[in-house]
Amino acid sequence: MALKQFLSHKLLQKLSPQQIQLMKLLQVPTVELEQRIKQEIEENPALDEGLEETDLDNREEEDEWETETDDARDDFDINDYIDDDTPDYKLSARNHGADDDEYAIPLSGGSSFQELLENQVGFRVRNDKMREIVHTIIGNLDEAGYLRRELENIIDDLAFSQNIMASIEEMEEGLLIVQDLEPAGVGARSLEECLLLQLERKEVTVEILTAQAILETCFEEFSKKHYKKILKKLDLEEDHLRSAIAEIVKLNPKPGGAALETNKVMQQIIPDFILKEDNGELELTLNARNAPQLKVSREYSEMLRTYGASKKTQSDKDAVLFVKQKIDSAKWFIDAIKQRQHTLLITMNAIMEYQKEFFLTGDDTNMKPMILKDIADIVEMDISTVSRVANSKYVETPFGIYLLKYFFSESLSTDSGEEVSTREVKKILSDAVDNENKKKPLTDEKLMELLKEKGYNIARRTVAKYREQLDIPVARLRKEI
Repeated sequence: MALKQFLSHKLLQKLSPQQIQLMKLLQVPTVELEQRIKQEIEENPALDEGLEETDLDNREEEDEWETETDDARDDFDINDYIDDDTPDYKLSARNHGADDDEYAIPLSGGSSFQELLENQVGFRVRNDKMREIVHTIIGNLDEAGYLRRELENIIDDLAFSQNIMASIEEMEEGLLIVQDLEPAGVGARSLEECLLLQLERKEVTVEILTAQAILETCFEEFSKKHYKKILKKLDLEEDHLRSAIAEIVKLNPKPGGAALETNKVMQQIIPDFILKEDNGELELTLNARNAPQLKVSREYSEMLRTYGASKKTQSDKDAVLFVKQKIDSAKWFIDAIKQRQHTLLITMNAIMEYQKEFFLTGDDTNMKPMILKDIADIVEMDISTVSRVANSKYVETPFGIYLLKYFFSESLSTDSGEEVSTREVKKILSDAVDNENKKKPLTDEKLMELLKEKGYNIARRTVAKYREQLDIPVARLRKEI
C-alpha cells in the first residue's frame, strides 16, 4: 500500500498551562497552600513575597502571551514588561486581611513506642544476651503493643542476624520482662492475655477476681456478649457480673496505641472558610492567612530593562526571553491564586445558600439532599471543579468545623413524595440507638419499622448500611446487663 499525504481539520480541546495550574491549586487546602507558594517562589526568582497591602480588584489584569519561536523573539515589545507608571502595590496580591493575626504553631516531636519501652529497660537487665533478647522482642511489637510473631521465629532472627543462640526458656524470660513494662498489657500475644496482664496489676477485689475468671474461662462468650451463658457457667448473680464487666470495660485493648497518642504530634485543622451568623443573616469569608503576599519582582523588571537596552546579541536575546518567561510565570501564578480565591468563594457561597437552614440551626435534619451537580449548575462550572473545591476543605461555623464533603448527600423519597437527605435518616437512626433500651437493643428490623412509622420507606439492608457508616455495632454487641 502506497503512502499518501493529506490535509485534515480537527477540533481539539486542550487545557492551557494556566488552567492546569489553577486546577491543581483548587484542590490544595489552605493549610498546604503556604508550602505550595514557597515552592513556587524557590523555583521562580521573579516571584517575591511582599509586605504591601492592596486589594486584588485594584490590580490591573495582565495579558497572556504564547511562547514564540526562535525566529520571532524580536516580535514582543519590551515596554510591555517595563512600566514605570505602575506602582509596586499593583503588582502584588494580598491574601489575608490587615486585621488577621499570624501565629506560629509549635510542633514537638515525640518518641516512638519502641523507644519508650527501651528506655524503661535501663538497668533491669544486666546480662548482655538477655538485653539483646528484650530489645529484639520490643522491636517485634506492633503499634497496638502486641507480639504477633512466634517466639521460635524470633529465635531464628537472633541466630541469623546477631549470631545469638537463645533457648525458648530465655525467650519466655525476656517476654516476661517486656510484659512488666509500662503501659500495662504490652507484650501480650492475644487480647485475652492483654486484659489479664492489666488485671494482674490491680488491687485484688471480688470484682477483679470475677473479671479474671470471666476472661480465663468464658472469653468467647464474653466477646459475643452471651451473658446468660456466663451467668450459668460461673454461677454468678447479675449484679456481680455487671460489676466485673465494668472493670473489664475500663481496660485498654490497645496499650501501645495509648502510648502513641501521648506522644503524637497534633495537627491543627485550619478552616478554609469562616461562616458567621448575624441576626439571621449568614456572612462568609475566605480564610487565607497562610498564603503570603505575592508580587512580581522589581529586580527582574530592572534586569529586563537592562538587557532590552543593550545590543541585540544572541546571548542578550536568550537572557531577555528567560527573564520574560519568569515574569510571565509569576504573573500567571498570582492570577491563579486570585482565581482560586474567587472560585472557592462563589462555590462555598452556593453551598451556604443551598444549606441555609442547616447553617442557621445546626440541625442535621434540616440538611437538604445535595450532590455535586446541584452546586455545579448554580455556579455554572464543571462538576470536577466543584469536586476539587470540596476536596479536603473545611468551613468553620457557629456549630463547629465541618468538612465540605459533609454537606453532600444522596436523597430519599418519603411516603409523601418529599425529597430528604440521607443524613437526616442517619440522624434519626443515631438518636434511636442512643435512646434505646440497652438490655433489649433495637435490631435492624426494628429500626426499619421505626423509620417506616416516620414515613421513610427503607429496606433492612439499607438500614444496616447506614448503621455501619455510623460505626454502630449490631444489636447483639450493643446489649448490656
